[in-house]
Amino acid sequence: MVNGGYLTPAGYGEAVLVEKRSRFIARVWPAGSESDALSRIGEVRKRHWDAAHNVYAYAIHDGPARCGDDGEPHGTSGPPTLKVFQAQGVYDVCCVVTRYFGGALLGAGGLVRAYSGAAKLALEAAGLSLARRWDVALIPAPYALFKRIKLRIELAGGMVGSSDFGADVLIEALVPPENTPALFAAIRELSSGRIEPEVLETRFKSVKL
Repeated sequence: MVNGGYLTPAGYGEAVLVEKRSRFIARVWPAGSESDALSRIGEVRKRHWDAAHNVYAYAIHDGPARCGDDGEPHGTSGPPTLKVFQAQGVYDVCCVVTRYFGGALLGAGGLVRAYSGAAKLALEAAGLSLARRWDVALIPAPYALFKRIKLRIELAGGMVGSSDFGADVLIEALVPPENTPALFAAIRELSSGRIEPEVLETRFKSVKL
């Protein structure tokens, strides 16, 4: 768990790693359920039917975490691929690493490094989001206080979703619910009671880091 939530891929990511002429094509997707993950795995297997191996790993928050070596020596591909995501606390993720054999054996250690390395590169390409419950807060701010209020939001673990610049700045921010009372108190103090923030709703949302 990270700050009351968990990490998940921000989107689709793809990377290619070449080791002794073998090509490892790694793909990462967000996957909100096991059926989503299985669908992605099936798509890759169909597309790359001619590959030597289509190794997979997926981890669903409050669900299963599974992997498969797809014919590689036991434990040399699927488990190290899955470990990439478990080590970083990434869930709701599916990864498939397709290998086109280059003619040279890599050995167990070489396979572990190649599959995990390709998965890491694909995850970096996808980026990360923080999935958790957020308060959607509406905060009116005079221009003179805008930067200071924005800083207070960030210090509270929140982020500015949008800002409407009119006579004043109308900030819509996402704030961890456990930090909202202290943030609102700080804003009231900062504005000498002139600003009264409000919570519009609380919702579960993935926000890109």
